[in-house]
Amino acid sequence: MLQQIGLSRPFVMTDRFLWDNGRLDAIRDALDQAGIRARFFLDTVPEPDVPSIERALADLLLDEHDCIVAFGGGSPIDSAKAVAVLARHGGHISDYKAPHLQNDAGLPVIAIPTTAGTGSEATRFTVITDTERDEKMLCAGLAYLPVAALVDFEVTLTKPARLTADTGIDALTHAIEAYVSRRATPVSDLFALAAIEAIAPNLRRVWADGSDMEAREQLMLGATYAGVAFSNSSVALVHGMSRPIGAHFHVPHGLSNAMLLPLVTEFSAPGNVARYARCAKVMGVASDGEGDQMAVSRLVEELAAVNRDLAVPSPNAYGVTRERWEEMIPVMVEQAIASGSPANNPRVPTEAEMHALYRRAFDQG
Repeated sequence: MLQQIGLSRPFVMTDRFLWDNGRLDAIRDALDQAGIRARFFLDTVPEPDVPSIERALADLLLDEHDCIVAFGGGSPIDSAKAVAVLARHGGHISDYKAPHLQNDAGLPVIAIPTTAGTGSEATRFTVITDTERDEKMLCAGLAYLPVAALVDFEVTLTKPARLTADTGIDALTHAIEAYVSRRATPVSDLFALAAIEAIAPNLRRVWADGSDMEAREQLMLGATYAGVAFSNSSVALVHGMSRPIGAHFHVPHGLSNAMLLPLVTEFSAPGNVARYARCAKVMGVASDGEGDQMAVSRLVEELAAVNRDLAVPSPNAYGVTRERWEEMIPVMVEQAIASGSPANNPRVPTEAEMHALYRRAFDQG
């Protein structure tokens, strides 16, 4: 693929786990056979932060590279996107956070996802944590859209159950929020509904049997569809509220979305009952003959049931203390609003309503 798009000096970003277990061997062999010299950076971190981006950028600048290959889950891919922009345009990643829109391209990024969840291989976004402010910075623009992606569900067959569940619910959240977003388009609708249809029936199947090839394929396809969908319409309140949870309490992104999805869906549904009802019917939990209100009720019940069946904990059960959670609610509300995502929600919450949602979320999961 590199030769097809005229690239020859890749900087490969991944993590040490994937390197140590031999998952990079095929890539190294293919590059060697093609006579392509690559530099490998193995120190991406699970939730990309400013120090990790600066380390990767410094390593990239030690040599001349014309592209970045990102191999891994959303974290290596998001990291690669940030490094690619900084390598070409300079500055600090905080210069690029929303509402800044970065459309001028950085170095080309080729994404090879190993999880079926973030859809980052198909999005124009990246999220980087500012460790000094405990803020997950959303960076947006066409510069963050990979020039190519290699999507193969077989690389997900060895994913552990917890990671499978968290990334799968993350993808479902992307699809639902893309469909109900105030910025939804006919194109995003097409991909969002296809993603929901692919993901919903297969979450429990892969949780029960990680070697289920058909279910793994559908989850990977659905995750990429969902990435295309929300890249064209944006996410909404679940993501807006979940990013601060990840930043302040070090909860993995997919899991923090899962913690909020049933609760926020119940809150948001009155803003567009018909769209949420359509989600329920595509998921197969409501019939076409049922009224929209009943379908929405079934949707909320199903999302809560998925969380129970996939052992999604509440923040309380995850180990967050009530005192610290209460203390951070005002900051989390402020950061959620600043991200812009809550404004895309069908029902845009007031600050007081977001305070109340965070309080309710503490004991729910």
